[in-house]
Amino acid sequence: MRPSALIGIGVALFATTAVAALAAGGGLPNIGKPKPTAQPVYKGYYDHHLDTYLITDSSSKSQAQAMHVNFSAELKAAKGLPDQYFVRGHAARGQLTVFGSEPGESDYNPLWDEVWVTWKQGVNPVLLGQDDQIKALAKKGELTMKDAHIVLNAPILKVGKGG
Repeated sequence: MRPSALIGIGVALFATTAVAALAAGGGLPNIGKPKPTAQPVYKGYYDHHLDTYLITDSSSKSQAQAMHVNFSAELKAAKGLPDQYFVRGHAARGQLTVFGSEPGESDYNPLWDEVWVTWKQGVNPVLLGQDDQIKALAKKGELTMKDAHIVLNAPILKVGKGG
């Protein structure tokens, strides 16, 4: 038998073994076939680059209704979550939400504590793109941060490039 035929048999045997191992408990059982659907996605900043995320649930009933997502009162019980910052009122042009973490970071979690950021009167807003930037400006008295007591389930789907 030619060496190329032996390699082909080996590849086929490996593939068959891998499929059998997956079926024997290595994968997710009975989840069915995926069906692509249109879901609204959003952009937000982390360390001055844009990440893409999806909002699925909120612990605030009124917010869930307004955003057409699921309401989950149980989310409020989650503790130790990273912050997601939302600028309210006057903001710099192009301002989006700012994440306190992202996939790949040790503290990433798709659940977020919602923090409302407001610029103080007389302060010229700048584009906020990093949680440390927000905290530093709050310490200088240029903006305020308020815990909204809302937890969002908003997984980041795609991490942007640094910049």
